[in-house]
Amino acid sequence: MEIISSYGHVFIALAVIFGFYMTWGIGANDVANAMGTSVGSGAITVKQALIIAAIFEFSGAFIAGGNVTKTIRKGIIDPSSVVSNPDILVLGMLSALLAAGIWLMIATARGWPVSTTHSIIGAVIGFALVGIGVDAVEWGKVTMIAASWVVSPVLGGTLSFLLMMSIHRLILNTENPFRNAKRWAPAYIFLVGFIISLVTLFKGLKHLDVELSIGMSFVFAVLFGLFTAVMGWFLVRRVTIDPEADRDFHFASVEKVFVPMMLFTACSMAFAHGSNDVANGIGPLAAVYSIVQSGGEVAQKSELPLWILALGGAGIVIGLATMGYRVMKTIGKHITQLTPSRGYCAELAAAATVVLASRTGLPVSTTHIAVGAVIGVGLARGIGAIDLRVIGKIILSWLVTLPVGGALAALIFFTLKGIFL
Repeated sequence: MEIISSYGHVFIALAVIFGFYMTWGIGANDVANAMGTSVGSGAITVKQALIIAAIFEFSGAFIAGGNVTKTIRKGIIDPSSVVSNPDILVLGMLSALLAAGIWLMIATARGWPVSTTHSIIGAVIGFALVGIGVDAVEWGKVTMIAASWVVSPVLGGTLSFLLMMSIHRLILNTENPFRNAKRWAPAYIFLVGFIISLVTLFKGLKHLDVELSIGMSFVFAVLFGLFTAVMGWFLVRRVTIDPEADRDFHFASVEKVFVPMMLFTACSMAFAHGSNDVANGIGPLAAVYSIVQSGGEVAQKSELPLWILALGGAGIVIGLATMGYRVMKTIGKHITQLTPSRGYCAELAAAATVVLASRTGLPVSTTHIAVGAVIGVGLARGIGAIDLRVIGKIILSWLVTLPVGGALAALIFFTLKGIFL
């Protein structure tokens, strides 16, 4: 307790710096995953992706990022083991933030799309092992996380493959692909509005005082889906055949029909992502702030000041603007060649998988889902359409995320402990 009262202002300052660094990493790596398919398919430019992220990621983080956040993220640590040691928890959370931020920076520099959730969880496990003990870690949860390395990409990939095959059957492999693209566009845009609004209603608004039943969530999602379908119909009907472009690429005009759909998915996914994953960066920051402000009391939940949400939102946007292009290249260009129709399938499949997981409790990662979805649309054209070397590097980066995050956190924890204790 004496250490917290003596160094409280220093701990808060470090938490703000490390928390901003972590959310910068989320923007540079995780947000780039969400934007990579839209940019890689040519539906939007990098500059447009930055504007969309600046508006919708920040809005999602600030509006629906949560008034209350759990002190111990994802139930990885047994809370009873740290209640009597608030100084250990403060140093541990600081270590976890800095370790996860460093790993995200390394992964982003290499263009590896890794899970920010797994980065912070690995870091929390690392500090818990050396700071509290092996029994403090909920190993059952760790097993579920390991399972998500397979579950996430398989689910995302399967859905995107099925969506791509439906587009082949209903549009691309017909006598008049352009006419059929415009005919089916409102139905596909309805799916975007319906699925993405379910993501937001199920996950993005869970921290607000808005309690909706499953039935009401579906009603609102259907209404929003119809609204987006009407908006999309107005945009799509203006698309005309471009004979010049069709000479170079047979389906060029058809792909132009899918561009408005990608705008919807990019905006909606950015909002849903901002509301969900900002907690990975500001959860530990909020925990440190709460413990210091209360004089050493460890609560399972802590109030989240608006300035912390704003800090998280700003960090995400700056991260995407400064280094996000590296991961966007991997997702959008290096795994398989994307067009607007393929990008649409990948993004919608990723969103649908998130909805499925949020209602069934499946242990999934949005990053892994997004990569799996891009692989799925590539496989719709055959195994030769995907770059297996790139996929191998990505899978390796997933496998080392937990141990690297843990090792870094343990090292930083010992350093901070030596300085303050």
